[in-house]
Amino acid sequence: MNVGIIGAGRIGQLHAQNIMCMYNVHIRSIADPYMTTETSEWANSIGIPNILLDYKTILEDKAIDAVLICSSTDTHAHISLEAIAANKHVFCEKPIDHDLKKIRQVLCALEKSPVKYQVGFQRRFDHNFRAVRQAVEQGCIGNMYMVKITSRDPTPPPIPYIKVSGGLFLDMMIHDFDMVRYLSGADVVEIYANAANLVDPAIGAAGDVDTAVVTLRLNNGAIGLIDNCRHAAFGHDQRAEVLGSKGAIQSFNDKASTAVLSDEHGEHAEKPLLFFLQRYMQAYRNEVLSFIRAIEADTEPEITANDGLQSVLIGLAAKKSLQEHRPVKIEEIDKLGG
Repeated sequence: MNVGIIGAGRIGQLHAQNIMCMYNVHIRSIADPYMTTETSEWANSIGIPNILLDYKTILEDKAIDAVLICSSTDTHAHISLEAIAANKHVFCEKPIDHDLKKIRQVLCALEKSPVKYQVGFQRRFDHNFRAVRQAVEQGCIGNMYMVKITSRDPTPPPIPYIKVSGGLFLDMMIHDFDMVRYLSGADVVEIYANAANLVDPAIGAAGDVDTAVVTLRLNNGAIGLIDNCRHAAFGHDQRAEVLGSKGAIQSFNDKASTAVLSDEHGEHAEKPLLFFLQRYMQAYRNEVLSFIRAIEADTEPEITANDGLQSVLIGLAAKKSLQEHRPVKIEEIDKLGG
C-alpha cells in the first residue's frame, strides 16, 4: 500500500517514522507548503522519494492509496473533501474542523464514497484505556454509575498556538470528550462547564482558560466528570476511572519505571512521563496500523468521522455552557449548527 503524508510538522514526522516500520506500507510522498531544508533533508534521510510543496500532487497521484492529513486544523476539512473526491482513503488528525457545517460536508461526501475515513484520537489505542474499555464491555463493573477522567499537561503550549487552537475545550479536552464516549459506550446528552485562568495570565489575554472541570450526563443515565489543566508540575497526568454496581476500574499514569524505593524518608517513585509523545508513542503507532488494517480488510475504521463530529459538538456545548453559566444540551448545538 502506498500512502502520502500532508503536513511535515511534528505529528506528520511522527506518523512517517511509524509507517516506516510497518510491513508492506510505503510512504510515496510527503507535502508541506512550508517545507524547510532541514525537514526536506529529514524526509530524504528516511527514504521518502517525493518531497513536495503542494499536497494536490499527492491527490493526483494514482499510485497513492491513502493519505494522512497532518496539516493545520483550518485545512483539514477542505483537504478531506478533495482527498475523498480523489478516491483516497483518509486518516485525518483531530479535529476535522471547528465549523459544524464543514464537518457535515465531509460526512455527506463519505456517504457517497467507498473510501475509509479515520479521525486521529490516539488515546483510544492506549493500552491503559483499552483495558478499561474492555472491562466495561465485559460487564466487569456492572451497571455504570460514573466516568471520571483527569487530563493535565506538564506545561501549557505557546501563546501563538493558544490563539489559533480553538480553546481548551476544542483543543485539549476534546480528547477527553472522545474518551468519555469510548470508555462508556454511550453518548453525551448534556454538559455543564466551569473554568478559570489560573496558570498564565497570557492565556487569559489570548481569550482562553487553562483550568476547567465539566460534568456530563450520558444517554445511559451515567454521569461523567472531566478535569483539565494546562500545567501539572509533576508530569503528564492521564488517569481514568469507571464506577459501576459491581465495582470500579481505574487506569493510572505511565512512568519510565514502576520501581519504588522505600527508605527512612518515605517511598520514592518516578514521576509520570513528561511529554505526550512519550506517553502515547505506541498509541500513535497503533492508530495508524488500525487504519491500514481497516483498508486492507474493508472494514469500518475504529474512529469514524461521526466520532469526530460528536467530540466537536460536545466541545462547542462546553464553550456555550461556560459563556452562559448553565447546562447545555448537545442537541441545542446540533440543531443550531454550531
